[in-house]
Amino acid sequence: MVAAASVVVAVGTAAGMLTALGGEDPGGAGAGHPRVTHSVRLDALPVSPSPSVSAVSSRSASPSVSPSPTAGKPTSAPSPKRNSTKKEPRSTDAAARLYRHPDSQVLDWVRAHPGDPRRDVIASRIAGHPAAVWFADHTPATITSRVRAVTAAGAAQGRVPVLVPYAIPDRDCGGHSEGGAPDLDAYDAWIDRFAAGLGSGEVIVVLEPDSVAQSECLTAGERADRFASLARAGRVMKDADPAARVYYDAGHSGWHAPAKQAGWLKQAGAASADSSDGVFSNVSNFHATADEVAYDRAVLDALGGPASLGAVIDTSRNGNGAPADGEWCDPDGRSLGRAPTLTTGMGRVDAYLWVKLPGESDGCRGEPGTFTPSYAYDLAR
Repeated sequence: MVAAASVVVAVGTAAGMLTALGGEDPGGAGAGHPRVTHSVRLDALPVSPSPSVSAVSSRSASPSVSPSPTAGKPTSAPSPKRNSTKKEPRSTDAAARLYRHPDSQVLDWVRAHPGDPRRDVIASRIAGHPAAVWFADHTPATITSRVRAVTAAGAAQGRVPVLVPYAIPDRDCGGHSEGGAPDLDAYDAWIDRFAAGLGSGEVIVVLEPDSVAQSECLTAGERADRFASLARAGRVMKDADPAARVYYDAGHSGWHAPAKQAGWLKQAGAASADSSDGVFSNVSNFHATADEVAYDRAVLDALGGPASLGAVIDTSRNGNGAPADGEWCDPDGRSLGRAPTLTTGMGRVDAYLWVKLPGESDGCRGEPGTFTPSYAYDLAR
């Protein structure tokens, strides 16, 4: 897809673990999307802390889920100025409240390469941070137990898991991430089972990346049906676990105008406290945090709804903002953004999260969705 669009590639299960991969459609099918303008960086927002990696060497049994898919969500981006010097991470206790899944491609690489000269940088600046856990396959028989394995582990540690249900029908409009449930009835049933695994503790749900922002490929009737299912999904999850925080797809600051995105989000239930805690943006993209903060606030203002609605932003790879040329596939010159935290100090911004795991390729530095140490090291150093 073009720069303004976004994609997350998902593949099936392998070796018992769901591998979610991401990458944008290089075919440029989204020519109708708006062009992206240059973005302004806010140098006051440092690349944030790097938690200790003392646990990297210990491996726990993992459910068949995949920590962050790789990819691509919306892509192309505005171009912020690059930082000539990268900020050193600051330590904070806020990141410690987020749950870090004990299995991921980066942790596998760190464990398997103790002598690699890049290992310490990748371990401390990427593997040591909590990241989202993606559920990208339609597996009704196992989804409840897989979700429960993650939420129970988080609850046992007193930490907050970030979950990404990614199984909407007609996902990615038939692009690299095509797949999902066979139809909306099947999806609704899958969501019921997903919600049954949430438990009663605090959890953040990043509901279906691209499902709203990328919905123009659907007919008006199909879009209305999808939005009805998304509104239902939020209600079901919040009914199942009142402590769950559910966020809806706002795309990113280089894509749709805030009023247009808010109109769709309202139809999808994002303005109702019964379904929603707000919106998410920048998943698998590179837009500067300052741009996303301004954009998300504009979306929330246009959306209306309770004053409690907020936004979460994927900051995993946006430390230098988006490239000026709109490149979306493992672009050079990018860096890690702010570390995941539930304390942003920014009004109406509830969290900075790593929804996409840095180092998982969009498809240019490595196979789509695979961990690529050279790319990870370039982002982290």
